[in-house]
Amino acid sequence: MNNVSERSVVGERRFLFLQGLMGPFFRELGKAFRRAGYGVYKINFNGGDYLFWGLPNGIDFTGDMEEWPAFFNNVIKKYRITDVLLFGDCRPLHRIAIAACSQMHIPVHVFEEGYIRPDWVTLELGGVNGHSALPRDPEWFRKEAAMLSPMPPHYPVPSSFRRRALEAVAYNSADLLSRWHYRHWCDYRPWHPLKEGVGWVKRLRRRKVATEEATQIMQGIETRHIPYMLFPLQLDADAQVRLHSPFAGMEPALRKVIGSFAANAPQDLVLVIKEHPLDNGVRDWRALVAQIAREEKVQGRVLFLEAGDIALIVRAARGVITINSTTGTLALSSGVPVITLGEAVYDIPDITDQNGLDNFWTHPTPPDKATFDAFYRVLVDRCLIAGGFFSPEGLSSLVDGVVRRVSRVLPANNRMARVPDTITAAPAVSEVVRVSRDVVLSDGVN
Repeated sequence: MNNVSERSVVGERRFLFLQGLMGPFFRELGKAFRRAGYGVYKINFNGGDYLFWGLPNGIDFTGDMEEWPAFFNNVIKKYRITDVLLFGDCRPLHRIAIAACSQMHIPVHVFEEGYIRPDWVTLELGGVNGHSALPRDPEWFRKEAAMLSPMPPHYPVPSSFRRRALEAVAYNSADLLSRWHYRHWCDYRPWHPLKEGVGWVKRLRRRKVATEEATQIMQGIETRHIPYMLFPLQLDADAQVRLHSPFAGMEPALRKVIGSFAANAPQDLVLVIKEHPLDNGVRDWRALVAQIAREEKVQGRVLFLEAGDIALIVRAARGVITINSTTGTLALSSGVPVITLGEAVYDIPDITDQNGLDNFWTHPTPPDKATFDAFYRVLVDRCLIAGGFFSPEGLSSLVDGVVRRVSRVLPANNRMARVPDTITAAPAVSEVVRVSRDVVLSDGVN
């Protein structure tokens, strides 16, 4: 399945892609880099990766975790890689790669869902969210924003849930059909790909009904002028939950939030819990929420939404409780109070509530507008690319923005990276993001 050609190695930059989001984003970005004259390579870890790559210079990794550091080292040396790109910095294979790149002073360009939603994708050097190099000092953001030029106009991009679901089904099907080849592949997600594929099909079929149900619930709340707080669920397997919060998944987070609500919220307040729009449908969150609400004796005051326009739901909320979801920044941009239960890049004094969950139900602290506006401007300038993954328009905008951004990031001293003879396993998390200090970023990025 490998199709590496030495003839494609051109230019001073050689990009190595690791795992991306399920879908064609990395393929489209690879095409753009090739058109720009860069060397482009991709390591495929399973059949889904292989399916959505479809370009020359695909390299199959069929070994186990113990073989991965040496394999990665050999690829870096053989193809003289200058940059690594990946989606999600907490996947086990990615953490080892990031640590290795830190030793070699190779920039790692990390993608994630946008810190600000919708219409943005996160791109940072070295790490994102809890691994971001951004400070948590409100004064720093105010000073940095004051030096920036006015923001250019931003236009929304379409996004298709149907496309996302079908791409997930295709990815998981290709994964299953190729397990004979990628025999040691161990998915970081806790469920079998067949089960996930079935879940996506069910969610796709229920989409219309779920939207109608959510609309009825929110219309009832609006008609009766019922005050509510919002807790948007994150993906249960999301490493941002499991590694950057005290929770091992969404169930313990639900128990904490509903328990605190039952003990401390005013009797007229309702808690709205919304399922993540990209949840794969494997777990029945509606049933679990109903069970916990019964246990806490607040079943009449906890409402569950499987779908709905998150922007509209956020805008009318009294406050938003989140672990570290990007819904937090969506709420803050509307002046809605937000409290985080985990590590979030936007959990900054003067922006989020700092007084604890039990107090939040009765005295939520709204964001300081000037500080959030400064944070927003710096984030767009340093960490965000306009675009999206799930439409041709969104992908086109995203790819163009990434090429512009990455083209201005050079290896330290504009030299080829020094590759050691061996690469060790990942060091402590605090060491993983050091690579961001070893790159030169020109003025006026993006």
